[in-house]
Amino acid sequence: MKSLPIGWTHAKLGDLALWGSGGTPSRSNPAFFGGGIPWIKTGELGPRVLMSTEEHITEDALAQSSAKLFPAGSIALAMYGATIGKTSIIGIPAATNQACAVGIPYKGIVTGEYLYHYLGSQKEAFIFAGQGGAQPNISQAVVKAWPAPLAPLAEQTRIADKLDTVLTRVDACRDRLARVAPLLKRFRQSVLAAATSGRLTEDWRDENGRVDWIATNVESVSHVGTGSTPLRSNPDYFSLTGVPWITSGATSQELILSSDEYVTQQAITAHRLKIYPAGTLLVAMYGEGKTRGQVSELGMPATINQACAAVIVDPKKALVKYVKLALQANYLEMRVLAEGGNQPNLNLSKVKEFPLNMPGIAEQTEIIRRVETLFAFADRLEARLKTAQTAADRLTPALLAKAFRGELVPQDPNDEPAAELLKRLAASRDAAPKAKRGRRSATADTTP
Repeated sequence: MKSLPIGWTHAKLGDLALWGSGGTPSRSNPAFFGGGIPWIKTGELGPRVLMSTEEHITEDALAQSSAKLFPAGSIALAMYGATIGKTSIIGIPAATNQACAVGIPYKGIVTGEYLYHYLGSQKEAFIFAGQGGAQPNISQAVVKAWPAPLAPLAEQTRIADKLDTVLTRVDACRDRLARVAPLLKRFRQSVLAAATSGRLTEDWRDENGRVDWIATNVESVSHVGTGSTPLRSNPDYFSLTGVPWITSGATSQELILSSDEYVTQQAITAHRLKIYPAGTLLVAMYGEGKTRGQVSELGMPATINQACAAVIVDPKKALVKYVKLALQANYLEMRVLAEGGNQPNLNLSKVKEFPLNMPGIAEQTEIIRRVETLFAFADRLEARLKTAQTAADRLTPALLAKAFRGELVPQDPNDEPAAELLKRLAASRDAAPKAKRGRRSATADTTP
């Protein structure tokens, strides 16, 4: 067991709080819901202080189920599933479901803020402890037996106050960093819009002679085709090797260099599949979510399915990179062209007719150079952003670990040792008469 600072002592969570859990009233009884008692589910845990709930239950629900009313200042901990380890201070009297462990801090032994921060420091450990079953979970017994370093009461307040201050700054830093990624996305879109409207190279045209741009469409500068899906029921059509077969899902990649599936020569012959060369642009004509309208480029010869449009650019009329930039710049406009019901689709005709503003080859070359330069700058910023976000994400667990090693704030030799607090609690328990337990409330006396 790790050594603790002078004045601290080793304890268990069961020594620091009165622990209980709640319950879920029967959903089949409408009289149990819609009352005035806040009812917390584990999915709502996470905010430092929880002041409102999505649902409320009635007095009848409290009386006729295992739900209990916990006092404000109690600490709720998620024990089950994806939310395991999430923690909040309950800021209002409230009931909880059975997936919450709720601790009512023993007064004079531990402060609610200290307990809240310590539970937060243990989140990853709780998740690890809950592994092994179909659904991760920890039990009340695990929670009560969980080791907890206990600082002197006055130092607990100093630790919690310091953590509140520094973690607020960390959260503000993370929030500011999170706002950078959307700015970079908008920057790239602005660059593409300027590139394909002529604004990006206006000075270049002044220096090199103005050449009018031509309003045209995709079909006028390229050949547009598609593919199909060989019969899945024929085992001779797909193999572990062969010709790559690309679907619209792959268009999220900037450059497609590998395939999840391969087709045989038999499939190519039977379904008249065309093998498109490297450098072919792929436009997703339909697919779930944001797939539709995405533009990618084949980095290898491959066949495609019917959800993709293949755009083979004529090098005498346009540069592949420029057409790719133009299509990417108009991603949203392309999605608007889609037709249909629940899953709107593009079709080959709409892809062929999609409008393009075409400068001369020399200006296309300059546009590509400038866009690549600006995008490289954005990429460097994005890499720095990810490094900063990783560092910021590590700060919270590092600060919490430091706090509960006794290294965040100085110790004061005048503080009453934590061991004396536990002795006093034990003495008060021995002297106190046994309280009767009820089901409706967990507001037992926690004053030693």
